[in-house]
Amino acid sequence: MGFFDDIKAKIFGAPVAASVSGQAVTPTPGATSSPTASPEVAVQQQAAVDAGMAAANKVIADAIAQKEAAAAAQSQVDVAAVLDEAVAKSGQKLNWKTSIVDLMKALDMDSSLTARKELADELGYTGDKSDSATMNIWLHKQVLAKLAANGGKVPETLLA
Repeated sequence: MGFFDDIKAKIFGAPVAASVSGQAVTPTPGATSSPTASPEVAVQQQAAVDAGMAAANKVIADAIAQKEAAAAAQSQVDVAAVLDEAVAKSGQKLNWKTSIVDLMKALDMDSSLTARKELADELGYTGDKSDSATMNIWLHKQVLAKLAANGGKVPETLLA
């Protein structure tokens, strides 16, 4: 997981761990009965398979619903409120609205120049990384824009 993924996870919360395909489980016809099984045994075996498939399909449906709920919740995250709360909890005077360093500090992340250079690489910065002031301004704008693009509510004044 990269620096931006860490920022996103701290603001939006942890992502849903399991990936679900959305496909129902269907039994293979005739897979339950052996050629020598009596019709009663075959019916019982098929009933057991059907019950198992129904249970598996319910698990899949529940996982899909949970994933969709998590995505909807993520789209409702007020980034400013989360960061304001993080600043309050930090006990420091941080201005996350203008400083990538303060934004990272508010999230209790490594805000060192090395970390910021790694974040810049991750986000595709092509400028001179030795000009940290210019890089920091670019990083701040990119992080906020990417948070907004991922469903976060970011004040328009910070995206300009």
